Amino acid sequence: MQITKFEHSCILLEQSGRRLYLDPGKFTTPLTECGSVDGVVITHEHDDHFVVEQLARIAKQSPNVQVLTTTRVADLIDAAELEDIGTVHIAAPGETVQLGAFSITVFGGTHAEIHSSIPRIDNIGVVVNGAFAYAGDAYDPIPAGFDIQLLAVPAYGPWMRMADSIDYLLSVRPQAAFAVHEMLLSRPGKELANARFQAAAESYGGTYHALAPGDSISISRN
Repeated sequence: MQITKFEHSCILLEQSGRRLYLDPGKFTTPLTECGSVDGVVITHEHDDHFVVEQLARIAKQSPNVQVLTTTRVADLIDAAELEDIGTVHIAAPGETVQLGAFSITVFGGTHAEIHSSIPRIDNIGVVVNGAFAYAGDAYDPIPAGFDIQLLAVPAYGPWMRMADSIDYLLSVRPQAAFAVHEMLLSRPGKELANARFQAAAESYGGTYHALAPGDSISISRN
């Protein structure tokens, strides 16, 4: 399975010629190569993770594409009346959903706290094909029984501290990791995050990949 990082938290997974997008939001360059897409996972409603325009681009090139997301995002998709959208699955933590070539186990359920004055919203994490994990905007535990080969770990956001992301990386202990949610960081900030994550991963024998937008990494499917 090949994983390609796009800007911010948008990720493309490719398996056997099929594709799965995660969180194509407003900080991601408009997607243009969107054929052969089986599904789109949208972890929550914030526009750095979901905008209708990105989903419409995918659906135009991959008619009947399926979506896995929260109730609120499902409502927004329904209101947009997009053409070519297939089934929109409302995710339930603990369930496993098959989107074409991709087996997706859902976990989590709630966005990390931004501030006590701001209501918390639904947020899902996913394990894809038993090997790749991404928690969206949260630090929820990975479901038991998975040997995580690759973890996407957040580098910066108003809801997080780098210390918490480092602790999350150390708790999951994936074979490898890379950073997402980094578009609000300066170049020195990204370099600092990469250095901290690399040190944390290497402390238990893992590896860290400082992926820039467009970079890819391949892992074996469990």
